[in-house]
Amino acid sequence: MNATLAGFLQAFALVALLALSYRPLGDYMAYVLSTRKHSRVERGIYRLIGVDGDAEQTWSAYLRSVLAFSFISVVFLYGFQRLQEHLWLSLGFPAVSPAMAWNTAVSFVTNTNWQSYSGEATMGHLVQMAGLAVQNFLSAAVGIAVVTALIRGFIRHKSDTLGNFWVDLTRLVLRVLLPISVVFAIVLVAGGVVENMHAAHVINTLSGATQSIPGGPVASQEVIKELGTNGGGFYNANSAHPFENPNAFTNLLEIYLLLVISFALCRTFGTMVKSQKQGYAIVSVMGLYWTASAALITFFEHQHSGVAAKIAGAAMEGKEVRFGIPASSLFAASTTLTSTGAVNSMHDSYTPLGGGVTILNMMFGEIAPGGTGSGLYGILVLAIVTVFVAGLMVGRTPEYLGKKLGAREMKFASLYILTTPAIVLCGTGLAMSLSAGHGGGMLNTGPHGFSEVLYAFTSAANNNGSAFAGITVTSNHWQEALGLAMAFGRFLPMVFVLALAGSLAKQQHTPESTGTLKTHSPLFVGMLSGVVLIVVGLTYFPALALGPLAEGLH
Repeated sequence: MNATLAGFLQAFALVALLALSYRPLGDYMAYVLSTRKHSRVERGIYRLIGVDGDAEQTWSAYLRSVLAFSFISVVFLYGFQRLQEHLWLSLGFPAVSPAMAWNTAVSFVTNTNWQSYSGEATMGHLVQMAGLAVQNFLSAAVGIAVVTALIRGFIRHKSDTLGNFWVDLTRLVLRVLLPISVVFAIVLVAGGVVENMHAAHVINTLSGATQSIPGGPVASQEVIKELGTNGGGFYNANSAHPFENPNAFTNLLEIYLLLVISFALCRTFGTMVKSQKQGYAIVSVMGLYWTASAALITFFEHQHSGVAAKIAGAAMEGKEVRFGIPASSLFAASTTLTSTGAVNSMHDSYTPLGGGVTILNMMFGEIAPGGTGSGLYGILVLAIVTVFVAGLMVGRTPEYLGKKLGAREMKFASLYILTTPAIVLCGTGLAMSLSAGHGGGMLNTGPHGFSEVLYAFTSAANNNGSAFAGITVTSNHWQEALGLAMAFGRFLPMVFVLALAGSLAKQQHTPESTGTLKTHSPLFVGMLSGVVLIVVGLTYFPALALGPLAEGLH
């Protein structure tokens, strides 16, 4: 079987798996987030943390809970790393430096999982399991909780409350993320992913040299790394490492895991607003952009120049031979269109236009399907903008799901859309203008060097976590700058989303009329797709023209 046919079959199998999971998982998450019943374990957790599981919160109280929980998580994870050398299972590793500990703590709490370190040479097993892996669960649950609050804003009328953050967080971890992770960890172990508590083994090779073989509890962390769209690898090579991703079967499974919740949340949305057509409209836009991205990256990576690439038949630099172009491109498109950031190939070695597509994917706001929760609330904000634009075109008050979109709602939506580009473009501009950015750590010059810096800030602000890796980001300057980009890129949009949700919840329901835009029609799908492209194109095109487009055209 040739690589092209294998790539088509893998993509077909992936779509089939996602389609089979869409309804049951989406409906199950809707039930988990809607039921009034608490399990005995959940009630015990509520008593432990001093929360009334039956009480509800206003949008501001919900936001304060999100921010307070995230702040405490950063402090805890920072301290965990700084005390590593005194902890059990440290494997003899010293404490993580202050700047790196700050960057890593913010990275994992914000669901970014940007790694400026080599996992197998920096973190002990306890920090990996009880620190980083725990945040993989919690940060994913926080994103889903926030979009749940936004959905409640649409379905509630004349209400001041949006649910209870602590209840949503607890249920999502215990009822959704943990059970799926347990099942698929066993599947990954069966597929060849390692799972042990070993330190590195030193062996003698056939040539007489010695080699260190690292072990660790990899499979149990690999699942939530993908399922929660986290992306932080146990090893430095991430999902290109044979211990994390040994074969084509595990590769397909990992791509499925990083997409399944974000796509299924569209079903959850449709179930909760009592209109599956609305969910199908949103998932159609997501699917359209995901398909286009995977096809474009695959096409560009098959365009080859130079002797080595012509002999290989494609741009194979930086890619695992066991995966080839199609599987690598499919993974690259999926991981940059979600906020996962896991990689099974080196994006820095992609062709200029292929690498440019991965940057563009993140610039879209990672909405196709995006991170767990963050992708759905991102595209819903864009849907609100689309409805507003359509309302202006026909001269009617814009309405979406029975809620009028006035000046207050559009201010929140506009601020949401402007936040991430401001962080990306200002951060990139400062890094290129300051000596600490231009001279400190950049290994390439010209358009490709600019693309590497642009990728870094785009990845950080959009909470993706992957990198072109052509810049050295271990200096204090990069650790601090990217840490701030991750924090602002995660929490400022949440402020506007929850404020928008609170504003919507206070409104009364507006019945549909003959002038109401059908937001489940093919026309709306096309309009939303166009708004996404125009907003991103107008915002980021100058930066893309200086980086990947200039390099590709040259």
